[in-house]
Amino acid sequence: MSEGVKRKSGLTANAVKHAKPRPKAYKLSDRDGLYLLVMPTGIRYWRMNYRFGGQQRTLSFGRWPEILLGDAREMLLEARRLLAKGIDPLEQAKLEKIAKSIAASNSFQAVAEEWLEKIEKEGLAAITLKKARWLLAQTYPALGKRPISEITAHELLLVLKKVEGTKRYDTANRIRSTCSQVFRYAIATARANRDVCADLRGALVTPRTNHRAAITTPTEASGLLRAIEDYDGHPLTQIALRLLPHLFVRPGELRWAEWSEFDFDKRVWTIPDHKMKMRRPHAVPLSLQAMSIIEEIEHDAGDLPRDFHPALIRASTVVV
Repeated sequence: MSEGVKRKSGLTANAVKHAKPRPKAYKLSDRDGLYLLVMPTGIRYWRMNYRFGGQQRTLSFGRWPEILLGDAREMLLEARRLLAKGIDPLEQAKLEKIAKSIAASNSFQAVAEEWLEKIEKEGLAAITLKKARWLLAQTYPALGKRPISEITAHELLLVLKKVEGTKRYDTANRIRSTCSQVFRYAIATARANRDVCADLRGALVTPRTNHRAAITTPTEASGLLRAIEDYDGHPLTQIALRLLPHLFVRPGELRWAEWSEFDFDKRVWTIPDHKMKMRRPHAVPLSLQAMSIIEEIEHDAGDLPRDFHPALIRASTVVV
């Protein structure tokens, strides 16, 4: 490597820009120990050589043009200040790099994604996970890259107020609740000291609950059952509606029921855990009336074997 050319007044931006590559790497010296290392490929690095603890060391400030001449000189001055305090600037740069890496892994989004992975492994229902991801994603533009330990209640409130501004009061409250779970996970994993969501209780608009009319009398119940019997839509939809009062399951659980889940000898339907919200198998007793309705499905299927249509009631044909 050639020694390069020393310049008393230092480099100029124009000289740096027009530095031509040579067969071998060479230096263009600036001042106070700063120099530009020009590689045969044309890539240019800002560097300084210094001695610390009796050893020769080299500190790199980055590449041109990402780091311009003025930037490199400021970085040089900071390195010389550290040396004056007895601090090795190269070791300090390594520590800062480690700190940035730790900060990135401790960002709100990183902790939130880690928490989501945890609850997924715990068997939370896919729809619940999807909702949690959607709620948290609305905070990422403003808070995602922020260290979770540095986020303040006011910062989070600004995000929630923006959601409230679109009249989505329930969503804003759900975001606060989900963020609270992330903060509590961060506390448990030693990446935050407190849950700032607790400071926001009462700060958001409480959505007004609209209670739906419920059937509470025998007369009303009998009216519903008669309406189901008079339903003249798709036959399988009527069968599903007739079954629901006997089974007390969610509509989706009935729509995705399969013949293999039924034990007609014991008169029980066992819904497997992966179909249940709480991820536990659920046994549903089959009354004589329910058995009779299910026999209608078998009759309609004709000679088709059950493994030809594994679903008890094909979901694509039923809306309940």
